[in-house]
Amino acid sequence: MFSSEERERYARHILLKEIGGPGQQRLKAATVALVGAGGLGAPAALYLAAAGIGTLRLIDHDKVSLSNLQRQVVYRRIDVGMPKVERAYAVLAELNAHVNVEPVSQRLDNENAAYLLQGATVVLDGTDDFATRFAVNAACHELGVTLVSGAVGRWEGQIATFKSGLTKTLPPAQRLPCYRCLVPSIPPIAETCAQVGIVGALTGVIGSMMALEAIKEIAGAGESLAGRLFLYDGLKAEARTIALKRDPACPVCGDA
Repeated sequence: MFSSEERERYARHILLKEIGGPGQQRLKAATVALVGAGGLGAPAALYLAAAGIGTLRLIDHDKVSLSNLQRQVVYRRIDVGMPKVERAYAVLAELNAHVNVEPVSQRLDNENAAYLLQGATVVLDGTDDFATRFAVNAACHELGVTLVSGAVGRWEGQIATFKSGLTKTLPPAQRLPCYRCLVPSIPPIAETCAQVGIVGALTGVIGSMMALEAIKEIAGAGESLAGRLFLYDGLKAEARTIALKRDPACPVCGDA
């Protein structure tokens, strides 16, 4: 049940036929694990907290630096040098006291990924490290959890939703791809935003869209991005969506 404050807070959601009261209840009951509280994680966390997600688990081992403030909008100058998840926790708790925020100041890796992501309804990955992305993907496949993955560089961004873990018991022809079907191995030149640059507002666009896709998945609204990749070019103001195919030889979700 919602309190009178919650009914007023979420009134615009409840008016939407695609969400309504039942959908808002599902958001309240959901746990979203957000890996990376940086350029993508910061706007995603703000919108998920505002949307009334029941539990937000923030996983990031990093501290706030001055260069983060160009795009990581959850932080302020006074936060520099402090653990990201602790400062984000303070902001999100102030934004919506009805949301349970779980700050986890740890580096996610192959050894602890399944433990850190256990119990999540949806996982958002906004990291810029391929080893971490691979660990998140493998854990989501193992746990049977929906993964929303976002990435940005310079002026371009992309988002995809992966449900390989939810379809792994189906016949091969009906299974959906995982992140490793899109990126089979770590690229020989894996550039980060620190190396190539990034326009700050782009992370807001992609991070907010990641939050939107998570809300859709939880509320059961609209069409899922599962099996598709959304590509956005900020310089040209163009976007397109392409289909993704499952790789039968994928080391995570392949037939073997």
